[in-house]
Amino acid sequence: MSHLLKQFKLEDKFLGKYEKLVVEQVIPYQEKALNDQIPDAEKSHAIENFRLAAQKLSEGNCHEDFYGMVFQDSDVAKWLEAASYSLLNHPDGELEGRMDELVDLIEKAQHKDGYLNTYFTVKEPERRWTNLQEAHELYCAGHMMEAAVAYYEATGKDKLLHVMEAMAEHIYHHFILEKAEGYPGHPEVELALLRLYDATGNEKYKELAAHFIDVRGVDSDYFKREAKERGWTVWNMNAEDKEYAQNQSPVREQKKAVGHAVRAVYLYTAMADLAVKNDDHELMEACSTLWNNIVNQRMYITGGIGSTCIGEAFTKDYNLPNDTVYAETCASIGLMFFARRMTHINMDSQYADVMERALYNTVLAGMQLDGKRFFYVNPLEVIPGISGEAVTHKHDLPQRPKWFGCACCPPNVARVLTSIADYAWSETDSTVYSHLYVGGSLELGESKNAKLHVYTEYPYEGTVVYEVETKKEKTKFSLAIRIPSWCQRLSVKVNEKEVFARVSPNACDGKEDKTMIKEGYEDRLEVSNADGQRVKIEKGYVYIDKEFSDGDKVELSMDLSPYRVYSNPAVGANSGRTAIMRGPLVYCVEGADNDDDVLGLTFLKDSAIQVGKYDEKLLSGIVPLQIHGMRLQGTEALYTVKRPARVPTEIRAIPYYAWGNRGLNQMRVWVPEE
Repeated sequence: MSHLLKQFKLEDKFLGKYEKLVVEQVIPYQEKALNDQIPDAEKSHAIENFRLAAQKLSEGNCHEDFYGMVFQDSDVAKWLEAASYSLLNHPDGELEGRMDELVDLIEKAQHKDGYLNTYFTVKEPERRWTNLQEAHELYCAGHMMEAAVAYYEATGKDKLLHVMEAMAEHIYHHFILEKAEGYPGHPEVELALLRLYDATGNEKYKELAAHFIDVRGVDSDYFKREAKERGWTVWNMNAEDKEYAQNQSPVREQKKAVGHAVRAVYLYTAMADLAVKNDDHELMEACSTLWNNIVNQRMYITGGIGSTCIGEAFTKDYNLPNDTVYAETCASIGLMFFARRMTHINMDSQYADVMERALYNTVLAGMQLDGKRFFYVNPLEVIPGISGEAVTHKHDLPQRPKWFGCACCPPNVARVLTSIADYAWSETDSTVYSHLYVGGSLELGESKNAKLHVYTEYPYEGTVVYEVETKKEKTKFSLAIRIPSWCQRLSVKVNEKEVFARVSPNACDGKEDKTMIKEGYEDRLEVSNADGQRVKIEKGYVYIDKEFSDGDKVELSMDLSPYRVYSNPAVGANSGRTAIMRGPLVYCVEGADNDDDVLGLTFLKDSAIQVGKYDEKLLSGIVPLQIHGMRLQGTEALYTVKRPARVPTEIRAIPYYAWGNRGLNQMRVWVPEE
């Protein structure tokens, strides 16, 4: 857990609403789901599995069989992690008491040798560590390690931490001391071990994480050999498909993001973290190569990744279908993890740009506005009657279910939204980095003797004010504020004096308004004014370096005019189509706003995009957009030589994250333009 989670108090109108929703609705709802207390929802049985494992260890047998996915334990771990973050800013003695009881139960389900996994304890006790490809033992261990660190740092209670230290010691003994072959089928434990290392300082955990990263793909036939030797299966997975599990080659030699998207970004996250800890430049370069492939050839406009349901996977460069997309919610969360670790390698705004894109679009879309339904898959085009029904579209549901048998996404969303400070901020001895624009107050490190108060109504308003509260007369540090790549016009003021302004040529139809650009403010330039205040622009951040006095204010003003986005021509699914964005928000057209039919709509290319007023009653508060367009009139014939009639219409658009909250609807992000 970042120390920033303890230092930041969220007071944000938009994300604060989501945090409140998670704390008051989602965490209690998911707790009920894990205890099978949600009527008409898919059964979880996850907590009951721990009771069965504890009974098996104490009595030698249990009254029923394990139920659920082989990785069902991880749902409990992610819920514990989310609830731990919730306790930081929203103390709740009753919730903490129930969490303590759950931790006690988890401890009782642990073997004396440290091993912890309810599937193998209850169902397959003789088969532990024989199916790394499919059985998710290391994956479940990783998520419980993350929960243990979060709970320890939130509450100071170390029981679960000791449980998972014992499990880590067990894994270390098996794979390092006993030299057992293999590596995780589903990466996760690697990044978790590094978090455990940060929390405890135990070098074994970093060594073990490095081992799993370094051996992956060196023996690319390991899973094939394991499948042949073990003689049993969970999923009947294809061990010949090496790209699926990112074991086709050693990680430092991998050039393309391939295979299962969640597994990939969890692996890349750990690689980036380890690269920094070990100052491993070769590993850093591999991370950069994989990052560039994702964001430049394999990422959706919404920050979704994973183009196909077959393997929940990446496919090929520019293969980004909208209606059969997978774009798992967990994959975008993993992309946020990867982006955050990449800022440790290179403080470049491109990483925060992607964090923001994934968060405000796919991650938020993964949860219904009432916090009680969730998307696993996040399509960019939905047609009721086809989506969720046609054999090719079964996975692209037009409405969010209450729960899933494979319920990795709901608690993943909860743990991100309750730890938003870790994505919004970074701090070094001399610099505070503002990656995301989130209202609240941040207690800075001891050397700075100050607190930052942030005031904003982002993402629906473009002004962000940073006010410094000092604990002594003056304090010197640098405040680095991200310049978002989507913003074509912005300015930065210090105590109402403009120190930086930017206008993109695209913002003024190719005619650059030089009067709005301060002379000399170029990328990587550093200047000082008469007061000795230094301003530096480097890699997409504006650095305000000064002696701050109490009450000093830095103001970022961003133009939130909506804009059209066009994709690379190689993305065949978007040929002749455009998308609309405003700030970080991708917009979509939904049937509820457009006479229940979006398939016949086209945008007029020269039509201005009108910005509506903020409507707090519409979809929990949004700014709708409107654009002139045409509606093609349908015919009864499947094909016709007659051009369809076209009638003018006003097309209304809403933020993508809010779609699917008003019943069964057609929906499109990419709309034809004429």
